[in-house]
Amino acid sequence: MKVSLNGKTLAESDATVVVEGNHYFPPDSVKSEFFSDSNTSSVCPWKGTASYYNASIDGTSVKDIAWYYPAAYEKAKHIEGYVAFYKNKVTIG
Repeated sequence: MKVSLNGKTLAESDATVVVEGNHYFPPDSVKSEFFSDSNTSSVCPWKGTASYYNASIDGTSVKDIAWYYPAAYEKAKHIEGYVAFYKNKVTIG
């Protein structure tokens, strides 16, 4: 699987984990140079509190483009630290 924005690859892996229809990418497959921390957070009753990333690519900034669970609940430990992307903000395929 590959995630791209404006022709730039943001993440690529053949070891994603699919949860609720979203591909979660291993942390080492995400190109961190494009991302900055967001102040946004949300809570999932079974995964825990999600943190978000903003992205900046060639002058284009996208707020809250991706999320991850830094301290996932027990049932979601297998995706702790993995990054998922909003399908309406990037190309995934």
